[in-house]
Amino acid sequence: MDKVFKALADKTRRRLLDRLHAQNGQTLGELCEQMKMTRQAVTKHLHLLEEANLIAVKWQGREKLHFLNPVPIVDIADRWINKYEQGRLRALSDLKKKLEGDADGGR
Repeated sequence: MDKVFKALADKTRRRLLDRLHAQNGQTLGELCEQMKMTRQAVTKHLHLLEEANLIAVKWQGREKLHFLNPVPIVDIADRWINKYEQGRLRALSDLKKKLEGDADGGR
């Protein structure tokens, strides 16, 4: 999971993930079109994303296609975000029940 956090810590890599989310299965050339950096720099970022398992690649002839792999991000959400939301959701539910109970009790 450390590799995932390291990969997500960089805004360029997050931008690449956003581009793959918008259109999956892009080549290096397609990903470089809107990036203001060299192909070599984009390649290094893609390599880190691949090492973190945030992207998967597939060779199609001579082209290497890059695909977003959302599983590590979902794992982070499950481990680090969703469990903290449970308490808030429970508190809101308890408040709703209490308010509805008070409203019914006043009738």
